[in-house]
Amino acid sequence: MAVVTTRVTFDWIQLAVVLGAIQGLLLAGALLAHRTNRVANRLLAALMVAFSVSLAAVPYYANDLPRTYPHLFGFSYPLPWVYGPLLYLYTLAASDRAWRFRRRHALHFAPVAAVVLLTLPIYLMSGAEKIALFDRLQAGEVPAVIAGLDPTKYLSGLSYSAATVVHLRRHRQRILDSYSNTERVNLRWLLALAGAGAAIWVLATAIDAAGFFPGGGQPRGEHLVSLAVALLVYAIGYMGLRQPEIFRYDAPPPEPPAESTRPEPAQDQEVAPSAEADQRPQRTGLGEHEATRLKAALLALMAREHLHRDSELTLAGLAERLDTTPHKLSELLNSELGQTFYDFVNGYRVDEVRRRLAEPKAKHLSVLTLAMDAGFASKSTFNDVFKKRTGQTPSTYRRSLAG
Repeated sequence: MAVVTTRVTFDWIQLAVVLGAIQGLLLAGALLAHRTNRVANRLLAALMVAFSVSLAAVPYYANDLPRTYPHLFGFSYPLPWVYGPLLYLYTLAASDRAWRFRRRHALHFAPVAAVVLLTLPIYLMSGAEKIALFDRLQAGEVPAVIAGLDPTKYLSGLSYSAATVVHLRRHRQRILDSYSNTERVNLRWLLALAGAGAAIWVLATAIDAAGFFPGGGQPRGEHLVSLAVALLVYAIGYMGLRQPEIFRYDAPPPEPPAESTRPEPAQDQEVAPSAEADQRPQRTGLGEHEATRLKAALLALMAREHLHRDSELTLAGLAERLDTTPHKLSELLNSELGQTFYDFVNGYRVDEVRRRLAEPKAKHLSVLTLAMDAGFASKSTFNDVFKKRTGQTPSTYRRSLAG
């Protein structure tokens, strides 16, 4: 029996996706090697492995390797149905340290199980039959089962992308109701990851709808999608190097604030609220007299003790100082002051920076130093909040004072 050999060559796109596949596997290993081995890291590692296997399929099909290794034919086909669920579950776990994978969460993978079962006859084909099927696919003859399944992967990807973005937007609002600094909650990271995933699914859907899949060899449009996935893997690796705390969960999860029995999270813990803490404050029947008293006590406490200078100030911590509950304090902020806890505290911080910028004795101090003294945790957050409240960047504001 003659042995079929195929010469493997890479163009620049194939080289990029192969390197992306290798990096994805390295990232998966690094995530699994973390000491605490958090659920979130496991889910992200699984997503990296899925990406790597899919990227490895690009040179496999582009170089006609199914003729040499027909037993690998179709090995990556079911994976698009796991991208969405893995990314969605990762965002749940990364945004809620109390989250655990339960049996009901396995239902998210029912579609990929159905895809495997429906395509099982193809996987059970002999090598010669798979080569023949590969030839028919190149000629544009798509089996009915594949033609029926393909559109559902786009529906799955777009649906999970939408669900992920909606969850994170809601989670962001809950964060603003409970924390004065969001730097260590990684919301930007999660939103960027979800946005990138959604963009790739939109690209894939548009390419498929536009008919950019000519017969013969690996589809050109699919190359573009694979390149986008490889770039996403590179970006995740870059973020892991630049901000390793994104993938670390060394600190135990903080206890969620409650009416009376639950303690406030420790000041040195990395904050990421649990599912209970994420619940929006409910109406507690805060009476007019009590609201007036609590508002006066709040404003007096903030003016007297400058609590905004504590960069880790939380709703639960401030409520404890006022001898009230987080729910009542949140209701007061929302109904009486029209602000989230985040906006309320950062308003004090911006006001302090503005006051100190106007002082002659602070001219030798940098704006960032003043921001950190006022309680901001990072330059980016300070710049965003300052411009939102004043309409000017900090440097422009300081120059206007000098003029």
